[in-house]
Amino acid sequence: MAKACSTPSTWARSDAMDEAFRVAAEWYDGTNAVRHSGNLSWDGSGRFSLVAPASQMEFEAADLRFGETRPGKTVYRRKSVPDFRLILPDDIPPGLAAQLPAKSDYGAWVDRMGLGKAAGIFAVVSAAAVALFMTAPDWLGPRIPTSWERNIGEAMVGDFGGRICHTPAGDAALAKLLAKVDPAEEKVRAGVANMDMVNAVALPGGQVLLFDGLVQQAESPEELAGVLGHEVGHVRERHVMTALLRQFGLSILLAGADSGVSNSVFGLASMGYSRDAEREADEYARARMAQSEISPLGAAGFFERMAKEHGDTENSPALVGWLASHPSSGERAKAYRDAVRKGANYPPVLTAQEFEALKSMCREDPDVEEFDFF
Repeated sequence: MAKACSTPSTWARSDAMDEAFRVAAEWYDGTNAVRHSGNLSWDGSGRFSLVAPASQMEFEAADLRFGETRPGKTVYRRKSVPDFRLILPDDIPPGLAAQLPAKSDYGAWVDRMGLGKAAGIFAVVSAAAVALFMTAPDWLGPRIPTSWERNIGEAMVGDFGGRICHTPAGDAALAKLLAKVDPAEEKVRAGVANMDMVNAVALPGGQVLLFDGLVQQAESPEELAGVLGHEVGHVRERHVMTALLRQFGLSILLAGADSGVSNSVFGLASMGYSRDAEREADEYARARMAQSEISPLGAAGFFERMAKEHGDTENSPALVGWLASHPSSGERAKAYRDAVRKGANYPPVLTAQEFEALKSMCREDPDVEEFDFF
């Protein structure tokens, strides 16, 4: 029987079989902080043994995992014992090294492929994912069933926690105005939100909100008709789901909005559409206003005031906020003014009493809640 080789190496071939090895090792068994020193043996059939003067254990080779490298040493772990550590010297025989888990610097598949090639593949996949995320909403949004969209809207915003203003006269005036700009049989739902911001928003599921700050800013019901018609246009042209998918990603459809009502409102209010979508919504509003004999001069005046107040002309950069993704106020004012029919005698869209009822809705509703900003 051959004797074990006597060499400077820390390992030796065992007497049992040609394919069995033994190597000096240190380990922590995972049950305490005691460091053991002894030998690691591999029996040639898939099991390792650790033998020390006061400790002995066996485990399957498949249970071993690469841990880390240290100067002149490699550390391995066991999947079944998280706190186990096996420390081996680097100069182990190739036969034994082949039975140990491969070193992993970046992850198994990256190490097999090489960092450069893996980085290239990752870059291609990332670019494809970004391209899909940017383009998918354009074709997916209009194809989502309206029943799904309505359910999504209800789950996200509900009734805004009682923050929608209601009075009998105000509700009637808003319904009359909505009927003028939305002649479809199945009406868009509209409301006035008790929020002091010059804003309006179209929500998933065919919901439109005018913020009270915008209602107070309006000088005529025709101004409100232009804004309301624009938001209805976003609903009818299915822009809402497209923008929602782009803004929040598909995860919001699966998880819902788990933040507070105010956070949801601000997120939705900042939801941007493309410039083309904004122009489509304006075109829809002008078409409905022409059909209902509503003067476009009111909307033109509203946007002219916005342009003057913010310096937002046809050639100036878009404003930050609600107007950020819209065409400039000057451009929009011109488009509405150009839509006026020469010689037309437009009747008032609402009476003075109805317009006042709209303006006083939030002030006169004793039960409406206020939005909390902080």
